[in-house]
Amino acid sequence: MLEDQSPAEALTKIYDPISTEARWQQAWEQQGAFHPDPLAPGEPFAVVIPPPNVTGSLHMGHAFNTALIDTIVRFQRMQGKNVLCLPGTDHASIAVQSILEKQLKEEGSSRKALGREAFLGRAWAWKAESGGRIVAQLKRLGYSVDWQRQRFTLDAQLNRAVVEAFVRLHQQGLIYRGEYLVNWCPASGSAVSDLEVEMKEVDGFLWHFRYPLTGGNGFLEVATTRPETLLGDTGVAVNPDDSRYAALVG
Repeated sequence: MLEDQSPAEALTKIYDPISTEARWQQAWEQQGAFHPDPLAPGEPFAVVIPPPNVTGSLHMGHAFNTALIDTIVRFQRMQGKNVLCLPGTDHASIAVQSILEKQLKEEGSSRKALGREAFLGRAWAWKAESGGRIVAQLKRLGYSVDWQRQRFTLDAQLNRAVVEAFVRLHQQGLIYRGEYLVNWCPASGSAVSDLEVEMKEVDGFLWHFRYPLTGGNGFLEVATTRPETLLGDTGVAVNPDDSRYAALVG
């Protein structure tokens, strides 16, 4: 208690998390409380937090994930281990591009009108704004990470390490390029994850097509919800045991 404070002033009736928690986070950083020395005694224990995307603000899922990791690393410190909890943020390039392009559209401009260098400059400005907000939120949560070692996925050294890891995995046959269904975004010209897709149910429509027979003496009617496939069709298959198509077999 400070000398010029009375007991009533020193301890308020209601806990004030805004002033209290902010003060302790600042004190931890000034003291380097969670900045481990690699040469310090104790068994090494390191955790890299799942880096949040710089696409806005953290949500309850981040808070839950943060609480679990922080509990683990604090417990390991209490066990006498030399603990590093490494914070960072992820560039989330496709999602960030989508956000910036929406902003430009509202301004009556576009990515192509802006040009590559100016668009990249705007992307880095967004990273500084959004990433700063995310870091502030993590600090407010009291995350016991080493902020002196904070990283970003597009940091030069870190980016080279990621490329190196992917190349090695590819050479070992552990990652490969294959064909599979994706969510394609015509606006960004790239695939997006399921998280970026807004699902919506719509009523379908059946199109009926008459495929002419080779002999010119009739046709086979087919119903489909995908009329665009007609242009690529080279043949139509029928069930040979279905009496309706018995005369068409062959």
